[in-house]
Amino acid sequence: MSSSNVVDRHADADRLSRGDFQRLAEFINAYSGIKMPDSKLSMLEGRLRRRLRATGYATFSDYCDHLFDPAGQESEAVFLINAVTTNKTDFYREPKHFDCLSGEVLPNLRERGYNSIRVWSAACSIGAEPYSIAMACAEFAATNGPLAAFILATDLSTDVLRAARHGVYPAEMLAPVPDALRRRFVRYSARNHSEVRIVPDLRAMVGFARLNLMDKSYPVGEPMQIIFCRNVLIYFDKATQFQVLERLCRRLEPGGFLFLGHSESVTGFDLPIRAIGNTVFQRT
Repeated sequence: MSSSNVVDRHADADRLSRGDFQRLAEFINAYSGIKMPDSKLSMLEGRLRRRLRATGYATFSDYCDHLFDPAGQESEAVFLINAVTTNKTDFYREPKHFDCLSGEVLPNLRERGYNSIRVWSAACSIGAEPYSIAMACAEFAATNGPLAAFILATDLSTDVLRAARHGVYPAEMLAPVPDALRRRFVRYSARNHSEVRIVPDLRAMVGFARLNLMDKSYPVGEPMQIIFCRNVLIYFDKATQFQVLERLCRRLEPGGFLFLGHSESVTGFDLPIRAIGNTVFQRT
């Protein structure tokens, strides 16, 4: 065998084949709802190289054989999903939503007699969204009288949940937070002034848990008054979007509020909600 053929075989072994990509894409879609079109092959290959090193498999083919063995699937599925999920997030992302939360939604709930509320951040990533919600709720209570808020923050990825519980971020990530809230709710690290940490009182308002939006039911306890599920539906096909939204609505109490991402739409879906603002809805 020529040396060039040996090189070619090694190069092929170090690449994700189209057949293995299709197997992985179907599994990822069934497990998480995330679409993996052919254009994502290179991205998936790049992200899985670390898993090959961590698991000790020399080739993508060997890794896939491990993953699709029942025992391997049980141990490896979470790590695969951690590798492929996109976790872009910002504090006070889509700031008009927080204007609506503080200026309309919380006053509405207060006028209806609520002294405590339950809020769900349904795709919380590394925690910027639930901590932003907590800041808005705490500031509203400080200005308008007691309104206790418990915020449940869930995500599919165990990696991002670990970071979210820690509550430590690069200082520049907090730049979008209003100055008054940043001074009240954020502390600079004594060891590293380029890092900040969310104060303990605010962290105590948020509970974190792993939840897969593809599950048939959402075991989140009592119905929520507010649900944020922003910038995650865009990764699902239309049928999955509808199924997820139906399940979210079942966990939202009548009169409660649902926030979606600004690029997401409920057009064509028969859901028990009405629009009250730009991608803000109230359960009917």
